Amino acid sequence: MSDIHANGDVIGAQTGEAGFGDYVALLKPRVMSLVVFTAMVGLLVAPVSVHPFVTFTCVLFIALGGGASGALNMWWDADIDQVMRRTKGRPIPAGRIQRGEALGLGLALSGLSVIMLALAANILAGALLAFTIFFYVVIYSIWLKRSTPQNIVIGGAAGAFPPMIGWVCATGSISVEAVLMFLLIFMWTPPHFWALALFMNSDYEKAGVPMLTVTHGKRVTRNHVLAYTIALVPFALAAGFTSIGGPVYLAVSVLLNAGFLWGAWRIWTRNEITAEADGYATEKAVFKFSLLYLFLHFTAFLVEAALKSYGLGGW
Repeated sequence: MSDIHANGDVIGAQTGEAGFGDYVALLKPRVMSLVVFTAMVGLLVAPVSVHPFVTFTCVLFIALGGGASGALNMWWDADIDQVMRRTKGRPIPAGRIQRGEALGLGLALSGLSVIMLALAANILAGALLAFTIFFYVVIYSIWLKRSTPQNIVIGGAAGAFPPMIGWVCATGSISVEAVLMFLLIFMWTPPHFWALALFMNSDYEKAGVPMLTVTHGKRVTRNHVLAYTIALVPFALAAGFTSIGGPVYLAVSVLLNAGFLWGAWRIWTRNEITAEADGYATEKAVFKFSLLYLFLHFTAFLVEAALKSYGLGGW
């Protein structure tokens, strides 16, 4: 059987029985790992002690919500996933899972995760998770992704909510610390993805996705990478002066931001002839560094929390 997208595109024919790994892949486990980690950090650095079992339960349902978003995103994007080189092996375009199955799984996990998080933590946490899933699927995937080069700027909010949700699970409220963790990821997302788009531009062109590299060209994208990286720095450093920060975090953040700025500057100074000649080596290196950048910032939050539990660290 073949499946047909809402726009009339035929999705790949069924090639065989789906295995357990295909359903796991449908949940975008690599993206889910970032959701799990940042949500866990948001919960653990909050100034409220939470029982380990409650912590595990909250993180589990936030992860399921992230997985639900991934399944619904794959349901909607099956047509363009079939065109793009880096996504055509996903379960739906490869024909191992039908779109209807992905939709059903995504909706079921969405409902389960939101209800159970509200019961395990509080109503605000459940509501935030529900809004995050809605934002990622409807606002980003269905609306922004195919309509504007600002897709990744506005849509980046979906990936920035998990640490805020974790914080709310522990405290029941939103504070400046939660907002700064949100802003750290929100401002990091555009230069992170634009670095990727610079060397994956042909995929977006073939799929008709209006990434900045497609609509405005790579020179404009390079300008935006530098501008957004500069704009990111104050938010990253500001978190160091709150209750979740401290000298360790601030030292780590200064080094990481210096490295990211240097990488963004190198991207800005390059031209396409040089970039194509070396296979976009600099852009690929900055993209990889950006992953380390975010991971180490949130690790530093955890280190500060651990030090404070022993009466050390902090201001």
